[in-house]
Amino acid sequence: MSGRIFIAIGGVYGFLSVVLGAIGAHALKPRVTEEVMSTYHTAESYNFYHALALIAVGVLAQTRPSIWLKISGSCFVLGVLLFCGSLYALTLAGVSANLAPVGGVLLMLGWLLLGFSALRPSSNH
Repeated sequence: MSGRIFIAIGGVYGFLSVVLGAIGAHALKPRVTEEVMSTYHTAESYNFYHALALIAVGVLAQTRPSIWLKISGSCFVLGVLLFCGSLYALTLAGVSANLAPVGGVLLMLGWLLLGFSALRPSSNH
């Protein structure tokens, strides 16, 4: 994926975190337990922070192309889908969050690769 794609996906993820935050605050909170809201807030915050991370990866990828940045961004994209998506599905529909751990590992890997990319020479991969 290109830097522009990561920025675009980051924008969509940012948008979704705001929309889902509003849904949580206004529609979900009055109807669920504090534990469910805590899980939902975890999904919201991870969603938002990784939207910003994706935008940063996209900007960096445009100015300093690196295969490691591309892999990092891809880990963030999939990690948010699996981790946050699983937590949203759990809290909104009662669906099992079995994929959340895989998403969490991808998010961690994305951060490691982002840091690693700073130590590697720039390339046009």
